[in-house]
Amino acid sequence: MAKKIVEISVEEKLRALYDLQIIDSRLDEIRNTRGELPIEVEDLESEIEGLEKRAEKFENEIKDQNDEINNKNEIINHATTLIDKYKTQQDTVRNNKEFEALGKEIEFQELEIQLADKRIKEFGSKIDHKNETFGDLKTKIVELKNHLKFKKEELENLVSETQKEEDYLIERSQEFSKKIDERLLGSYQRIRTNSPTGLAVVGLERGAPKGSFFTIPPQKQMEIAQRKKIIIDEHSGKILVDDDLVNEENERMVDIIKF
Repeated sequence: MAKKIVEISVEEKLRALYDLQIIDSRLDEIRNTRGELPIEVEDLESEIEGLEKRAEKFENEIKDQNDEINNKNEIINHATTLIDKYKTQQDTVRNNKEFEALGKEIEFQELEIQLADKRIKEFGSKIDHKNETFGDLKTKIVELKNHLKFKKEELENLVSETQKEEDYLIERSQEFSKKIDERLLGSYQRIRTNSPTGLAVVGLERGAPKGSFFTIPPQKQMEIAQRKKIIIDEHSGKILVDDDLVNEENERMVDIIKF
């Protein structure tokens, strides 16, 4: 058997929308008390992550250059061993040709040692510079982590103070959302998203929508008061309700959202 769809009046839809707005506005107030803290925490976490990756890169480069120094030292040790060997062989050669050949080998190994020494000094200079930067990075990371810890504790304290009320209001928001058909709820949520204040449903103040300077013509105000159709302000894009409905729902919702 098909589910029977219960049709509600435009007035009931307007009341449901305004009630949902009251709940969501209170949720906005709670979240706004946290200010920029959530963004600060997120930014600090991103900055620390970036610095840690940079520090890891420096650490790997320092390791690679130390490995190069070790390789050059091995070349020097090998060349030194060959020089000693060739000098010993020079003492037992039978002619000048063999002596000169060994002399050239000694000169070549001495050049290898000079080149290796030069490279070791270059790598050492780079390592000193990278170690200095690496040390600064580690200090900066420690400072930021301490600052992040402080900010997280500050945020956790703020959240813990209002978490139960926020959870309660989220449940009420979900509950009241079910009273509104999907298309109208989608419009409400879209208007809220595009509104800097988060207001999608507003009453009139001195003939103008709340937060607007554009006065609504008397005929349109009468239509709003009749509650026969959903009226959206052409300037602000917000759903409009009359003052009597605002006052009635504000009073009625006090106990409902009271925590």
